[in-house]
Amino acid sequence: MAMNPLLELRNHGQSVWQDYIRRKQTLSGELNKLIEQDGLRGQTSNPTYFEKAISGSNDYDDALKALVQQGKDVDETYEALAVEDIQTATDLFRPVYDSLDGADGFVSLEVSPNLAHDTQATVEEARRLFAAVNRPNVMIKVPGTPEGMPAIEQLISEGINVNVTLLFSLDAYEQAASAYIAGLERYAARNGDLSRTASVASFFLSRVDTLVDRKLEALVRATEDPAARAEMEALLGRAAIASAKLAYARFKSIFGSRRFQALREKGARVQRPLWASTSTKSPNYSDVMYIEPLIGPDTVNTMPPATLDAFRDHGVARLTLEEGLEEAEAALAGLAEFGIDMDEVTRQLLDDGVRIFANSFNQLMECISAQRTVILSGVSERQAASLGDHQPRVRERLERLEKEGVPARLHSKDASLWSADAETRDAIKSRLGWLTVAEKMTDACEDLTAFADEIRSAGFRNVVLLGMGGSSLAAEVLRATLGVADGYPALAVLDTTAPASIRSVESAIDPAKTLFVAASKSGTTVEVLSLFAYFMERTQAAKGAPAGDNFIAITDRGTPLQELAREHRFRRVFTNPSDIGGRYSALSYFGLVPAALIGADVTKILDRAMTMGEASVSCVAVEDNPGVWLGAILGELALAGRDKLTLAVSPGVASFGAWVEQLLAESTGKEGKGILPVDGETLGDPAAYGDDRVFVHVRLDDDTSLDNAMEKLSAGGHPVVTLRLQDTHALGGEFVRWEMATAAAGAILGVNPFDEPNVAESKANTERLLEEYRARGALPEGQPVVREDGVEVEGREAYDIDTIHDLRAAQTTRKTIEFAVTGNERVGSGHVKRCLDLANELQHHEVFFTSRDSDDWVGERIADAGWWQYFGNEHTFSDLVI
Repeated sequence: MAMNPLLELRNHGQSVWQDYIRRKQTLSGELNKLIEQDGLRGQTSNPTYFEKAISGSNDYDDALKALVQQGKDVDETYEALAVEDIQTATDLFRPVYDSLDGADGFVSLEVSPNLAHDTQATVEEARRLFAAVNRPNVMIKVPGTPEGMPAIEQLISEGINVNVTLLFSLDAYEQAASAYIAGLERYAARNGDLSRTASVASFFLSRVDTLVDRKLEALVRATEDPAARAEMEALLGRAAIASAKLAYARFKSIFGSRRFQALREKGARVQRPLWASTSTKSPNYSDVMYIEPLIGPDTVNTMPPATLDAFRDHGVARLTLEEGLEEAEAALAGLAEFGIDMDEVTRQLLDDGVRIFANSFNQLMECISAQRTVILSGVSERQAASLGDHQPRVRERLERLEKEGVPARLHSKDASLWSADAETRDAIKSRLGWLTVAEKMTDACEDLTAFADEIRSAGFRNVVLLGMGGSSLAAEVLRATLGVADGYPALAVLDTTAPASIRSVESAIDPAKTLFVAASKSGTTVEVLSLFAYFMERTQAAKGAPAGDNFIAITDRGTPLQELAREHRFRRVFTNPSDIGGRYSALSYFGLVPAALIGADVTKILDRAMTMGEASVSCVAVEDNPGVWLGAILGELALAGRDKLTLAVSPGVASFGAWVEQLLAESTGKEGKGILPVDGETLGDPAAYGDDRVFVHVRLDDDTSLDNAMEKLSAGGHPVVTLRLQDTHALGGEFVRWEMATAAAGAILGVNPFDEPNVAESKANTERLLEEYRARGALPEGQPVVREDGVEVEGREAYDIDTIHDLRAAQTTRKTIEFAVTGNERVGSGHVKRCLDLANELQHHEVFFTSRDSDDWVGERIADAGWWQYFGNEHTFSDLVI
């Protein structure tokens, strides 16, 4: 039987280490198996591996929870997790270390990459980590930056084992070797035991070829000389191995010198070259190309699991390291001849390496912070779902979202989640600012509070918000929920041009003592501009002077409203981030300026928002990720036919339902798909509902008013989701949860949740009507087809239809059909049922119900059937009235 190639490497003086760390591998016995069967003699870790291990698995959940409950902060939590992993691994390698008298069996732990350019901080952290692990076979990784070299010397002089990482150039390698020797000399002068101090110099390989090959390929494309092209192509994939062979030659020279011989006689060991970054990045190259040519005495090759498997399977172990030195020198000379400066290449690689590891480390810290937030806030414990037969389907969807990396893609603003069309993806990317707006707005809190104080001190008694839809709903929710603080002006929201509503607001205020907030993302919203013109005229009349000081604007940069504000000398313009759509703007200036003006604690609102946002980042498991979890439930149940989202909201936050209603309806209702929110409905018995419902209970902690009803619905087989809110300020977090849920649900349904095609269509129709009014002096009038009790309904024709045959005869060319229904639970139930049966016969039509003089029972039956309805004496424009 052929010998394991990994074991053969020992016969040639090369030690095999594993470039990987994960708690599950260590605890499961897999790592010990590699030590025993493959002769593994060490292990390297780095911030990227820890980031993937901790954020990408549940291996650490229990330990993380315990550390958080002990009151550990983020840095302390990370260090405790990392140290425990390293201690467990060093204990497994301890027999190797002891059997070789300290020559091998090491496990590496890296200092924070953020300290790569700080010598003293690196030394201090390395000392602390070495002491914390408290194992003789731990190595502390220090980057081979100019600032790292003195740290290496200092640490070696204290008897601390060092793995010098991120070495790319021959000069840097020589500096690392020199720092090691200088440190040993200082340690010897203190009578330190040199035989128990070890170091490796990690020379990185595949990253060198990746960058050099990119430069060569650009030169190949640019040249028209076939001979030159052939020479360039011959140099592809050779830079890293050539550099490593020359570095080994320098190793032999340095550690064969008289200077080191004096240290060797005192027990010193050589600083072994360690070949790092040995996974092949290009599919054009052999998967063992960074092992086979670099086999030689006193070296280490640290391999990721896939490379270990590959070499075990088909690697060839023989002495190769000192072969082809002349060819190596020629390869580097050839690169120089074609203008590739290896000094420049290696400087860039060092900078990139520090940055990449720092990014991974910072992401790891963010992940630990997020998981810590989940634990401390209890967000995952405050959400529950009773889904009955739908539970397996939702579980499969959550697993799929995890596998497809949806949370990470969402946070990285990957527009391909919602569309494959390049133009649409570009448009989506310009609408994803809501993902980070809470963090950005924290810097504005002090300014918002100061502005609110300014308005209060100026004697304003009222604030009137002029806005439509997404520009006003959040403010209305916050006012209704949080109320107006003592001493702050009252807030009225005008999101209509209905004369009676305008007159009602106007009669309750003194325009001269009122601050008007004109809010429009586009700055072109007709209703907002009309309301502005009206109240500007009234305020000027009341003051007898220019009234710009009574107005502020919230809009995007460069809009007509911003220009209008300049012309009229508004008191203030709040320029909102342009990458946020109206219905996703609750935590931007559109929601926070009105909130601050009525004395709301905007800092607390944003704090709750950031807590929810942090609990929703990609490293949090999807079943604990509040936004993605809710979105998965809503999206998957909608696909299963339960697309009527019925909101049951505690009275203390009742207005929140209206905001959710607009967010979900406008975001998902398109292309024949969508989730239909039902807000404000009185809950009935389970039997009153069909199989198209899902209920979401938004419950304040101290409110039990809906608990019994929700328990009955769940027991009756309806899916019920419960979201518990600690207090009213938790709405800040709920804005985030529902925005993320809407985005996730949109991806599941296959719709773009960030456009609003029907809104644009409605605006165009309105503009058409206004143009006709400007041309004729009057709006177009239809002929009434139904007159009853002084109420007229316009349309083309009216029919009294009792049979489906009659309906088919009447509706063949109609597009919009209205059923006029009168009845209640006791009288007219057959009439209602007949209307519903007739409606179900219709296809490809807009169907409306007018339930005049009817009680709520009629409306509930109509809503249960999934048809649009109007209560009271509403006026519709139908082609056909039945």
